[in-house]
Amino acid sequence: MTLTDVLGGLLAGGVGGMASGLLGITSGGILVPLLVLLLGKDQHVAQGVSLVVQVVPTSLSGVRNYQRSGHHVPPRWLAWLAIGFAVGGCVGALLATTVSARALQWTFVGYLLVLEVIVIRRPSHPKLEGTADEAKEVPLRGSALVAIGAVAGWSSGFLGIGGGLAITALMTGLLKVSQHQSQALSLAVTALPVTLPAALLYVQQGTELPWLTIASLIIGLWIGTGLGSRLANRMSQRALRMTLIAVIAGMAVFMAFKAAT
Repeated sequence: MTLTDVLGGLLAGGVGGMASGLLGITSGGILVPLLVLLLGKDQHVAQGVSLVVQVVPTSLSGVRNYQRSGHHVPPRWLAWLAIGFAVGGCVGALLATTVSARALQWTFVGYLLVLEVIVIRRPSHPKLEGTADEAKEVPLRGSALVAIGAVAGWSSGFLGIGGGLAITALMTGLLKVSQHQSQALSLAVTALPVTLPAALLYVQQGTELPWLTIASLIIGLWIGTGLGSRLANRMSQRALRMTLIAVIAGMAVFMAFKAAT
C-alpha cells in the first residue's frame, strides 16, 4: 500500500461520487474502470472493492439533496427494488467467480450497450421544468420493480458496478419515471446495504482487498455524491439524459479497449 493508492482512492471516489450524484448511476459503474486504470487493479479485485465500498451509505448525501428539491422516493418502490436487488446480487456474485476477467470485461461492454439503446430509444415523459415529482403520477407494479431490481442486482454482483445505472436507465426508459426521480431512487436503493451479500461472497472466496484504499474511496464518494446531486438539481431532464448517454458510451468504449488489449 502506497500514498499513490490512497490518493488514487480519493480521486476515484470523488469522480465516482460526482457521477453518482449527477446521474444516479451509483459509483460502481465508474469505480471499476477507474480502479483498473488508475491503480492497476485486477478486474475481480476492482469489482470486489466496488461492492465493499457501496455497502457504506455514501449516497445518502445525494438522496437528501434530491428530496430537498422535491424529487421524492416512494417507500413502496424502494422496497420492491431492494428485494429484487438482493436476490440478483447473490446470483451475479456466484456467477462472476466462474468467468475469466476478459469475459467479464466483454460482458460489461455488452451490458452497457444494451442500456445505451434503451436510454436513447425510450426517453421518459417530459415534465415542466421546475416541477416536483409525484409518485401517484406513475403507478407501477411491484413485479416490474422487482425485475428491474434483479437486473440491477445481477449487474452489481456479476460486474461489480453497483446497479444504479440499470435502475436509472430502466426506470426512465421502460417505466417512464422522470429522470430526476429515477436518479433519486437509484441513490436511495444503493444507500441500503444491498451489495453486502455479494461483497461477502467476494471476501469469503479469497479475494484480497486493499482496505486503506477502500477507506479513501468512501471519503471521496461521500463528498463527490453531495456535489454531483446539487449540480443535477440545477440541470434539465434533457441535459441529464444526454449526459447519461455520453457517460455510458464513454464507459463502453473504455472497457472495450481494455478487453481488446
